[in-house]
Amino acid sequence: MTNTTPAPQSVRLLDMTGKKGLVVGIANEHSLAWAAARNCHAAGADLAVTYLNDKARSFVEPLAQLVSAPILLPCDVARDSELEAVFDHISKTWGRLDFLVHSIAWAPSDDLHGRLTDCSADGFAQAMQVSCHSFIRMAKLAEPLMIEGGSLTTLSFLGAEKVVDHYNLMGPVKAALETSVRYLAHELGPKGIRVNAISAGAVKTRAASGITHFDELIRETETKSPLRRTVTADEVGRAALLLASDHTTAITGEILHVDAGFHVDGMIFH
Repeated sequence: MTNTTPAPQSVRLLDMTGKKGLVVGIANEHSLAWAAARNCHAAGADLAVTYLNDKARSFVEPLAQLVSAPILLPCDVARDSELEAVFDHISKTWGRLDFLVHSIAWAPSDDLHGRLTDCSADGFAQAMQVSCHSFIRMAKLAEPLMIEGGSLTTLSFLGAEKVVDHYNLMGPVKAALETSVRYLAHELGPKGIRVNAISAGAVKTRAASGITHFDELIRETETKSPLRRTVTADEVGRAALLLASDHTTAITGEILHVDAGFHVDGMIFH
C-alpha cells in the first residue's frame, strides 16, 4: 500500500515553501527517493520527479500525483540527452533549482553477484556511469540553476567504507561516489552549493533486493546496531529533507549515516 501518512509536525516545521527540487530515482512506494520526495512535499517544496522508462512510469506517476509534482519526465542516465532534457525543462519551467536528491544505482547482474576480483571492465564502467558519474553530471547541470546556492544530496551505503559481504562491485563504486561528494563540495562551495551524501542503513527496497543475503544484513542490524533496530525509509527521507533545507546551510562534504548507529562497530559480514 502506498504510504500517504501525513508527515509529523516536526517535519512540517521545516518550511520549504517556494523551494524547487528535483528527485531522481523513485521506482515505487518503497524507494528511498520516494521517502525523500514525500517529506520534502510535506514541508511545502515543489518537486520535479523522474522515472526510468515506460514500464516504471506506471509505478511512479501515481506517486508524482500524490506530491502534486508539476514536472514528471523520463530519465535514464545511460541514454543520451535524457538527463539534459530534464534540466532543460526545469530551466524553462522554473528558471532555477534549490535542491536535488540523487538516488540511483545499477550494475550488471553478473558483476553485482560475482566477486569484485572477477568483475568485467564493461560492468565496472557501467556501474560507475550510472551510480556515480550521473551525480557529477547532475551537479554540473544544476550549478547554473542554483543561482542563490542550493543543496545536492546522494544516497550511499556502509559498503563504501567497510567490507560488507555480497556488496561486491558496488563497494568501490559507492566509495567513488562518496569521494565525489567531497570534491564537488570543494568546487561548488564558493557558489553556496552544498553537497552531501546519506549513508543509509539496511532498508528493504527494490535496489536492496539485488544484494545476496540481504536478509542476513537486516538481522545483523537488528541485533548489533546501537539502537538495536533497522531504520525506516521515512527516517532516511527526513534526513534528505533536512539536508535540502536551510537548517543545514553550514553542512557540506558530509557523509551522514542514517543507520541506527550500525557503522560505529565496523562489522564485517559473512
